[in-house]
Amino acid sequence: MENMRRMFLIVLTMVFHGTGTSVEDDGPLFLDYYKEKCPLAEEIVRRSVAIAVAKDPRMAASLLRLHFHDCFVMGCDASVLLDSYGGIVSEKQAGPNLDSLRGFEVVDEIKYHLEEACPTTVSCADILALAARDAVALRGGPSWNVWLGRRDSLEASFSGANQFIPAPNSSLETLIANFKQQGLDVGDLVALSGSHTMGRARCLSFRQRVYDVNFRGKYELYDKYKRYTTFRRMLRSICPKSGRDDELAPLDFQTPARFDNHYYLNILQGKGLLGSDNVLVTQDHDGEILKQVWAYASDQKLFFASFVKSVIKMGNINTLTGNQGEIRKHCRFVNA
Repeated sequence: MENMRRMFLIVLTMVFHGTGTSVEDDGPLFLDYYKEKCPLAEEIVRRSVAIAVAKDPRMAASLLRLHFHDCFVMGCDASVLLDSYGGIVSEKQAGPNLDSLRGFEVVDEIKYHLEEACPTTVSCADILALAARDAVALRGGPSWNVWLGRRDSLEASFSGANQFIPAPNSSLETLIANFKQQGLDVGDLVALSGSHTMGRARCLSFRQRVYDVNFRGKYELYDKYKRYTTFRRMLRSICPKSGRDDELAPLDFQTPARFDNHYYLNILQGKGLLGSDNVLVTQDHDGEILKQVWAYASDQKLFFASFVKSVIKMGNINTLTGNQGEIRKHCRFVNA
């Protein structure tokens, strides 16, 4: 019975992912990289993510965010997963991540099952890329073929995490510069910002946006039916001027647990939770970003296609391949 189950999962994996590209030991990323080395790898990740998200729907957004925060610091190399140990100062302790990033235990669980099936074969960096894809698909978003073969870093960058991860109150100019540093353009910025269609943020992250007089005035001027005023009052009830820093609010109040295009509808109404969401509209003086926002708000399929293109592009940032880095046995520590 166990052999039949194993054969079924192998066939299932092949059906979902096709025959793929031939794999070499050195070089760039490949589709179906683990087809021969660990044929059940993607199925193990998918099953583990499904269980985690069923227990905690918010975990889908958390796993996607882990991939993002990893790639923006030194590249997609799982440096974000390293704990402080020896000479390593963990990126988890950096301002954008501290008491904010989640999902590390889910990654640990996935890695445990992969190590049992295929010891020292599947990298933690690839786990993050696969988990992000599966998390999005599980919440109603698109799926995509993940290019694989990343290796894990031997170090973390605490300073890089503080420097390169966009802040929730960033200006549009700063966001564009942050993305450009990673080889991502304005189109990628707008598409990837749509990931804020699911998940929650802490009061600490959106307090400034709620009490910003200039921001409030811009929308209240045209708020004939007091929709924005009502929204602001609701946010203030969640997040006072001081205290309750860890109180949570949905990034998308309309469909907080689904990956859809409502994020763009929200920011067109001034109802993006974070300041860095709303600046896509309020600080776009040329109107080009606004055109993209309207397009995504009007056409979910277009948004999904653009998001897939940009998240794949992001997943290729400064990857370690071939003999670079290592395949960690435990995602929190470099190998002894």
